[in-house]
Amino acid sequence: MLSAANSLRHRALGLQRFGVSSIASYGLTDEQLMVQNSARDFAAAEMAPHAGQWDRDHFFPVETMRNAAKLGFGAIYVSEQSGGIGCSRLDAALVFEALASACTSTSAYMSIHNMVAGMIDRFGSSAQQQKFLPDLCSMQKFASYCLTEPGSGSDAASLSTRAERRGDSFVLNGTKAFISGAGASDVYAIMCRTGASGASGISCVLVEKGTPGLSFGKLESKLGWNTQPTRAVILENCAVPRENLLGQEGDGFKIAMQGLDGGRINIAACSLGAAQACLTHTVGYTQTRKQFGQPISSFQNTSFKIADMYTQLEASRLLVYQAARLLDAKHSSATVAAATAKRFATDACFNICNDALQLHGGYGYLNDFPIERFLRDARVHCILEGTNEIMRVIVSRSLLK
Repeated sequence: MLSAANSLRHRALGLQRFGVSSIASYGLTDEQLMVQNSARDFAAAEMAPHAGQWDRDHFFPVETMRNAAKLGFGAIYVSEQSGGIGCSRLDAALVFEALASACTSTSAYMSIHNMVAGMIDRFGSSAQQQKFLPDLCSMQKFASYCLTEPGSGSDAASLSTRAERRGDSFVLNGTKAFISGAGASDVYAIMCRTGASGASGISCVLVEKGTPGLSFGKLESKLGWNTQPTRAVILENCAVPRENLLGQEGDGFKIAMQGLDGGRINIAACSLGAAQACLTHTVGYTQTRKQFGQPISSFQNTSFKIADMYTQLEASRLLVYQAARLLDAKHSSATVAAATAKRFATDACFNICNDALQLHGGYGYLNDFPIERFLRDARVHCILEGTNEIMRVIVSRSLLK
């Protein structure tokens, strides 16, 4: 029987309609191009036709994500032994970029789910892997990453949610803010304080939906990311078994930050997908929209703007792919590379979406066109997984130390 990874690769062999020239292959292998094509094909068939309605209805597309999981996209870098497809961080970036070109919000949630599944595969005990990963890999169950709190955003190490040992349990008290998937997800990776102040006192505990003491705040009304629910996660004397501790006590901040290196690359990849979709729509629109008796693409201002959009997108893509390669190689510069790519790509790609809206004129402001949805969904990428100001701190500290 073919492994999940080989099944994906064999399925992808016939998906060549998104040909990539040798000039624009970005050094990707044939297998990576096949994975990319498979994700593009799925996005075009299963996500793009519905994304606008999902956004308007604030619909969480559970069955579509489960269909994506049949291709391995629910456990991209979970090992094959644990039920995933054992792909690289670069493979994951290619997948999230492709899915985001259809529905950026859904792709971003899937990247968070994959982050938690990857954390359990990497840091979890054999018992935790056997308990949690089968349902997470198939996306029969969903996962959320819980770090941010009302009083600790960029200063994550100051978090105040506590987990106290009581017999064979940890009892958690605290509140997590802005949690993607909250209320809908089944597994919550909670960063909490089990020791003294500072990063070394933080641990990671897995809390399952339905645990007494776990509840959720109101559904947040947001600018974008409407295909995934966002709520506070509230823990009030929430007791979980001690075996739900991921890694060792005091490992939580390390687990959280290592997850964020990949998360920053993933969210930057989602920005690439949104920007690529906006650029593609804009090229087509400006060639058919006529003013003063000619297509607006013939005006120098328009053609120069499109050239700048393309240049910014290509520069972003190269930075993201390079950061993913460095993370795969466990290179010492991977954290800085991820921060650099996240800062540049999310800013540049939001600007590309904004320029696309401007070139569409009044039509770009209507939800009959997808441009405004991509713009709304891409805006938050400059804030989450560490604000772009914090990305500058990471980069500058590496240079000025």
